[in-house]
Amino acid sequence: MPQASEREDAVAAYFGRSVEALSRAAGDRHLVATTLAVADAIAAALRAGGKVLIAGNGGSAADAQHIAAELLSRFVRERRPLPAVALTDPAALTAIGNDYGFEHVFARQVRGLGRPGDVFLALSTSGRSPNVLAALKAAREGGLVTIGFTGTQGGALKALCDLCLVVPTDEVAVIQQIYLTAAHAVCALVERDLG
Repeated sequence: MPQASEREDAVAAYFGRSVEALSRAAGDRHLVATTLAVADAIAAALRAGGKVLIAGNGGSAADAQHIAAELLSRFVRERRPLPAVALTDPAALTAIGNDYGFEHVFARQVRGLGRPGDVFLALSTSGRSPNVLAALKAAREGGLVTIGFTGTQGGALKALCDLCLVVPTDEVAVIQQIYLTAAHAVCALVERDLG
């Protein structure tokens, strides 16, 4: 078993990588501008009576639920609930996956729930998840605003998004930390705009 100091060093190194990536993100003018544009797009859709659909796999599925909860409940301020849905319901995922294949679990929900002018927020650290890419294609076909959150390798996802927030790291956990931080900033801005 590693010595206590080795374990402490590992924890400190992880925090250091996270802080360094967050610092790079905070200083990245394009990322900050994209975060503002995402908030504006979501606020415009909600103001027009639309909703936000959010999807991702694994940790990104949990992040989708987190973001939807912040919009539907509240982030900081008391305000009306904002319509947001994480496409992570186990019954829907398993029914669609069983009947049509896992690649279609999000696309089918986007086709069933999405309307022109709604927002589809795709979360994929790699930018290569087939089911997320299929959902983005379905969203574009359905007239939804497509937004992606990804890491520096997110090429395929970027091409399908009207707006894409690219986190300046390739480390999966750190990508998720930063795009959740960006999502919190978006929630705060949307809440302030629509309060």
